[in-house]
Amino acid sequence: MASLIAFRGLNNAGRLAKLLSSSAKGKSGVLACKRSTSTALSYEQSLYNVPETKVTTLSNGMRVASEDSGLSTATVGLWIDAGSRFETEKNNGVAHFLEHMAFKGTKNRSQMELELEVENMGAHLNAYTSREQTVYYAKVFSQDIPKDIIQNSTLGEAEIERERGVVLREMQEVDTQLEEVVFDHLHATAYQGTPLGRTILGPTENVKTISRDDLVEYISNHYSAPRIVLAAAGGVDHDALVKLAENHFSGLRSTYETHDKLTPCRYTGSEIRVRDDDMPLAHVALAVEGCGWTHPDYFGLMVANMVSGFVTKCMLIGSWDRSFSAGRNISSKLAQDMVQHNLAHSFMSFNTCYTDTGLWGIYFVSDKMAIDNTIYCIQKEWMRICTSVTEHEVARAKNLLKTNILMQLDGV
Repeated sequence: MASLIAFRGLNNAGRLAKLLSSSAKGKSGVLACKRSTSTALSYEQSLYNVPETKVTTLSNGMRVASEDSGLSTATVGLWIDAGSRFETEKNNGVAHFLEHMAFKGTKNRSQMELELEVENMGAHLNAYTSREQTVYYAKVFSQDIPKDIIQNSTLGEAEIERERGVVLREMQEVDTQLEEVVFDHLHATAYQGTPLGRTILGPTENVKTISRDDLVEYISNHYSAPRIVLAAAGGVDHDALVKLAENHFSGLRSTYETHDKLTPCRYTGSEIRVRDDDMPLAHVALAVEGCGWTHPDYFGLMVANMVSGFVTKCMLIGSWDRSFSAGRNISSKLAQDMVQHNLAHSFMSFNTCYTDTGLWGIYFVSDKMAIDNTIYCIQKEWMRICTSVTEHEVARAKNLLKTNILMQLDGV
């Protein structure tokens, strides 16, 4: 029996969102109404405390967005439409490699000078790469460090070789993180033959051969003003931020010649199984095609995640684990089934969204002999959500989603 599985369904998740949306419009019971109204009032009142989001577009197409909450600290970041989806098979992994080179020195600062300046400010620099974005951000704003990072990185050969070893070691570590491995397999089979099917880190053979020319070419093709957003929150004056952006980013190209539009990523219902009999447990992902960030069904699918799972304080998606102290006293029917029939050790529902598509599903860990029964319970729960979810469940799920959103806005 397989111990490591990425398994996917064939139905469209939009049906779930539409059914939930229509179900939520009816008149609910007295108890549900009281709870929903109380939370709705609290939610609306809380929104009054959320600062206005101001957005300005510079003449070169770069956007500047900020929320001034009056705090003494701020977080500022550069969000760039450049991730593994914009790569080819030949250069897959270059976006992530480039992210690693960001803090290795610039034309104006050596790596040591950059690190000392950041430490002296008490600041924190970080970055990450996803399939559609590369992000560089800093806690406590400095006038030109972000600009230095993306426009003036030296990309020295010695630094490239040193960082190549770091990336290869990171890849080895990721291979031991089974959740990461399963989700890479999930994307590979869901979007097989398309850019979304590739991994973010890229194959080992690519990482071993990425050159300075590859990095420079990727920057030239994708780091242009219309694809970059400078965003900040905290103690931020929007006009001052715009002025800084105009001073430091006005030299960015206002157009880009390649990859004007996203390559459509075809969804393919399929299955992939990787067997390792030395592993004691099976790690499984079961998903259907979801929707993009701006699709009307997006929030419906988020509510569906809340219906499907028990929600912890720090998570926006439903989850359950045997270690939870609630035991059988859980509101989630799926979690109740897992406890009653001694199936999965844990599960986590997810709604992974991209610009024009997404994956909606569940990831679980179980004994290898319990895989089929666990999948049966999950599919049964999905059908129940499609056909007979109650008004009270929808109201509760909405309230949980609102609570999690508010906690994120408050920085909890």
